[in-house]
Amino acid sequence: MSGICGWIGHGGQEDGQRGLLNAMAVPMQRFDDAALHSHVGKLSAVAVAATPGAALLLRVGPLQLAIWGRPRLRDTALAQQAQGEGLGRVLAGLWRQGPELLCRQLAGSFALCLIDETAGEALLALDRMGTLPLSWQLSGETLVFASTADALRRHPAAPSRIDPQSIYNYVYFHMVPGPDSIYREQRRLAAGHYLHFRQGRVEQQCYWRIAFEEQGGSSFGELREQFRQVLRSSVKEAADGARSGAFLSGGTDSSTIAGVLSEVGGAPARTYSIGFDAPEYDESAYARIAAEHFHTEHHAYYVTPEDVVSAIPQIGAVFDQPFGNASAVPAYYCAKLARADGIERLLGGDGGDELFGGNERYAKQSVFARYERLPRLLRRALEPAVNHFPGRDRLYLTRKAHSYIAQASVAMPARLETYNLLGRYGPTQVFTDDFLAQTDAGAPLASLSATYGRSEARSLINRMMALDLKITLTDNDLPKVVKACELAGVQVAFPFLDDAMVAFSARLTPAQKLKGTQLRYFFKEALRGFLPEAILRKEKHGFGLPFGVWLQDHAGLRELATASLHSLAGRGVVRPAFIEQLLSQHLREHAGYHGTMVWVLMMLEQWYQQHEDRHV
Repeated sequence: MSGICGWIGHGGQEDGQRGLLNAMAVPMQRFDDAALHSHVGKLSAVAVAATPGAALLLRVGPLQLAIWGRPRLRDTALAQQAQGEGLGRVLAGLWRQGPELLCRQLAGSFALCLIDETAGEALLALDRMGTLPLSWQLSGETLVFASTADALRRHPAAPSRIDPQSIYNYVYFHMVPGPDSIYREQRRLAAGHYLHFRQGRVEQQCYWRIAFEEQGGSSFGELREQFRQVLRSSVKEAADGARSGAFLSGGTDSSTIAGVLSEVGGAPARTYSIGFDAPEYDESAYARIAAEHFHTEHHAYYVTPEDVVSAIPQIGAVFDQPFGNASAVPAYYCAKLARADGIERLLGGDGGDELFGGNERYAKQSVFARYERLPRLLRRALEPAVNHFPGRDRLYLTRKAHSYIAQASVAMPARLETYNLLGRYGPTQVFTDDFLAQTDAGAPLASLSATYGRSEARSLINRMMALDLKITLTDNDLPKVVKACELAGVQVAFPFLDDAMVAFSARLTPAQKLKGTQLRYFFKEALRGFLPEAILRKEKHGFGLPFGVWLQDHAGLRELATASLHSLAGRGVVRPAFIEQLLSQHLREHAGYHGTMVWVLMMLEQWYQQHEDRHV
């Protein structure tokens, strides 16, 4: 994938810094990606935007700035000043007061790159949710940065080697969690963080982390009215200035966005959905219910196995890190459908689960947490009684009790990974000995625990949601949708990730997010009467792909998967014997379950082919 590297070197004129940076001495203009590349060559303060569209290049005296996304200034007076004097001058004034103040004054989705030629300093910053990526590495005393790993590694000052630990983490999580990269030397800037480069060194700081109030205080009626106001303003802001439509899966989040878009737009929203000829995976009926309820101009596309075969190499190419979420394929075809209809920007419902308590594991883990609250003496008596009960595995109740106690006894957040697919197979069965010798099997859980431990929330659900904001949202769902839309040529915006919406969700009490085992309690009650009852009652699915099912019956898909896995077996990472067992035995036993690992390994090989093999 295309991308442009930016760099700043310690030492100023001696290493050519000043002259090369003058290539960006342009007035406030907008360039598309190709023009940006031809205008400034490889040495720029910004790489290609992660979403299609223009980067804004600004020069204010010795400062060169590049911004993409849709940033806003929080302070009303500063926003008015920017309208009169220009955004660049306002940002320059904030920079002189310090990088943290500058970052805290920016709202919305953005990635910012700033070079101060006089001081020999640079600033990289991402928005609070990390909707746009920035990769960087320090080579000696030179900072090299870009929007993609591919762009970064093309720079002569940025050597790169694949990190075996990141491959291991990918197979464990089905993506490479940030701030790590697939390459040893590269790092990715984290959401709500900035990087300050000066005197040949980098300093990273967190300027924002979600803080849950947890106490409540406002009445339900007051909260409902505030919520609906924030919803309207967030959707209006996300859609502003573009021919917009909405993803519509038929779930509560996408249905809400579609309904509000019709409301604030003053006309039926254009909505887009996908379906499958596989009843257990097809949710198009719910999308139609929402479309009919809100009278949207609805468009649907049924994804076929042939579509998947066509998309797999493209998905492998558009992601600069190995990425194993199969939902990227239906998201791509949905965005492609919208693009063909003339849509410039799609609104996605991502973030609703992580802000309002919608993931099934929240309810499940709350049940396990009840066991933790039992007196220790009682637990000590229960465990041996259940574990050694005669005929335990033959009786349903004792079998379930044993399973419950076994899981409840695992500390959080490791308990979330009880059913991890790699853990079920066993790393020694999946990976070669030589590969495992270069990795730490405990690293994924250690990183998960570190992220979980950074939250200061007191309640279990808020701690889990803080974890999910990074692992599920920033590392997984946002790249999935952003890259799928990039491939289709459509911009994307996420109203639930608007700063005001995030702040509102943080004010809700834990019980308003999860009441007993009722997920999204406040969200659903606040939208009762607005959303169709069938949508409020439905179980969560999303844009899942029936890959394992189709793999059994579609020759072309089976051939591509088989060829990909056999090719991967030759790279010394995965045991050939495991590949054979997975394709022959495991898929026959449970296609849906084991098909997930086939997809994960297939997309790893596709990443190799589309990135590494072409780079050699």
